[in-house]
Amino acid sequence: MTILFVAMSNSIHTARWLSQISDQGWDIHLFSSINAARIHPDIRNLTFYNTFYSDRGNRHDSVVVKGFRLYSDFLVNFIQNAVARVFPGYRSRKLANLIKHLKPDLIHSLEIQNAGYLTLEAKKIYDGDFPSWIVTNWGSDIYLFGRLSKHVQKIKDVMSACDYYDCECDRDIELARNFGFKGKVLPVLPNSGGFDIKRMHQHRQSGPTSERRLILLKGYQGWAGRALVGLRAIELSADVLQGYHVAVYLAGRDVRLAAELVSYSTGIPIKIIPNSPHEEILHLHGSARLSIGLSISDAISTSMLEAMIMGSFPIQSNTSCTDEWLRDGQTGMIVHPEDPEAVGEAIRHAVTDDTLLILIFR
Repeated sequence: MTILFVAMSNSIHTARWLSQISDQGWDIHLFSSINAARIHPDIRNLTFYNTFYSDRGNRHDSVVVKGFRLYSDFLVNFIQNAVARVFPGYRSRKLANLIKHLKPDLIHSLEIQNAGYLTLEAKKIYDGDFPSWIVTNWGSDIYLFGRLSKHVQKIKDVMSACDYYDCECDRDIELARNFGFKGKVLPVLPNSGGFDIKRMHQHRQSGPTSERRLILLKGYQGWAGRALVGLRAIELSADVLQGYHVAVYLAGRDVRLAAELVSYSTGIPIKIIPNSPHEEILHLHGSARLSIGLSISDAISTSMLEAMIMGSFPIQSNTSCTDEWLRDGQTGMIVHPEDPEAVGEAIRHAVTDDTLLILIFR
């Protein structure tokens, strides 16, 4: 079987998805949905297509690259951006030509706003019968972007043009139908694939979760992430956090600044975790009493699932499909991502109720 993936080549999410099938002996090809110079080092056993690419980085030896090789990421990005400005449709034409040459059995676009839109444009100009097309919905692809006027018609066009739909929330199936999807829905599963629980548990602190004294906060702050709300909630619940310490990962400059101010005002030690290997983040979840993730939009939060596996009590925003995985107030807390008082109360409850944690994570 020949499968052509259209996806972000530099994304760990792409690498994790492809790892599920990379050992099946299929003929797998990857067309980058963005102007990325590099391919993620965890991607294996496929042929990668990009107009220009760089030899910098640590691409795996099993990856065959097709395109024009340059020796600088900066030069690759500069040239690709310049070409895109002069010939705005060149990548969709290149993808259509690749499909005509490969004649894949399946085309699978991972994510909609880049890969889905690009594949749709290629289909519009494709001459002949277009192969069966699977669309995988990542995080906010429909739930958030489907409420933005710039994207509504594009999402409708993608949903009405594809044959199969893959998502990780029951919530998003109904949304896809509302956007005109009439094909086959694939089983609802995490887009990150499964988890090697035995390996992950090597990073899990021994003993009950109630004995842990770390609060872990996901540091995303931007168009979706709301880490600053989490820091304010920690400040509001500081009276029950004496003797605890806080770690913040994936933090930008504004979050690092706010964390320092909260630490100063409360006396609670707050450590900013630098960009770290995935194993280190698992170790943090495995040492944490609480793992907090706040966002105005998401599907299944992979970090939430990792927290659950590692025995850390999750406090997660209600704008993901958290309710499909947690019983609010019993196996986790579901909160509004922009309400620091509610998040603070959830922290207070989970910190002061050892019985709750013992029952769940015994």
